[in-house]
Amino acid sequence: MTSADLVHRLGIPSGPLFFPVTAYGADGSVDLDTYRAHVRQGVAAGAAAVFACCGTGEFHALTPEEFEACVRAAVEETAGRVPVVAGAGYGTALAVRYARLAEAAGADGLLAMPPYLVVAGQEGLLRHYREVAAATALPVIVYQRDNAVFTPETVVELARTEGIIGLKDGLGDLDLMQRIVSAVRTEVPGDFLYFNGLPTAEQTQLAYHAIGVPLYSSAVFCFAPEIALAFHRALVDGDRATAERLLDAFYRPFVELRACGRGYAVSLVKAGVRMRGLDVGEVRPPLHEPGEDHVKQLAEIIERGYALLEEAQ
Repeated sequence: MTSADLVHRLGIPSGPLFFPVTAYGADGSVDLDTYRAHVRQGVAAGAAAVFACCGTGEFHALTPEEFEACVRAAVEETAGRVPVVAGAGYGTALAVRYARLAEAAGADGLLAMPPYLVVAGQEGLLRHYREVAAATALPVIVYQRDNAVFTPETVVELARTEGIIGLKDGLGDLDLMQRIVSAVRTEVPGDFLYFNGLPTAEQTQLAYHAIGVPLYSSAVFCFAPEIALAFHRALVDGDRATAERLLDAFYRPFVELRACGRGYAVSLVKAGVRMRGLDVGEVRPPLHEPGEDHVKQLAEIIERGYALLEEAQ
């Protein structure tokens, strides 16, 4: 199967990409019933794809058994309406294990996260992702961030690798991304997917869209899908005025609040989901919950965002 076939198989349509949080009960165990409800709500709200057990879903905190159960639950709840992409990570052997668990659970694709801890050279990174891609028939999106940063030449080789269909960028170096897009376009013409994977990606998506990165993850969609959808519509329609109003009144304040605590890219999102009426529990260590004042600020930011939508009607 060619990379083009795999891109077609994954079939991510235009729309917000939903990264559900993983729900935990009062005793800290995975709450699959609440997780299923969260996934159902996201799909019903208009998610273009479900990225299960990835960064926002606390992949790092899940056992293999919990991971497989959550991916399977997401697949069952989407019922083929949108693709389900599962995380895979750690060292090569464990990443391969998670990839195979995801395939067994019915996932449509994989988001291959950086290897655990080590800072590897380009040759080692390329070997790592090629081994993950070879382990299953699932299409693989490689996640660039932290200790997995690629040269344009390495991304060209990734794009030539059977099974690897895209790159998600969580680094934020637009110069590097422009050179990557240009190199792949020149050396490997055809379908290759690009994603903006920065936390609260809407904040930077106007810039990413301009350099040829049309897809982006939306953590905001977890707790304020109407706001996320309004921003996406404005982006697609070229309605810059609406996009900028949402950036000024909602996204920028949210990003500034997110910067107030380590791990808030996950714990603030989870607090937002609870605030909107679904008790998904707290984050697992080593992440921590936002302080009371920050939760209050989050409620005010969400309120302002929805007020802006009402004003626009």
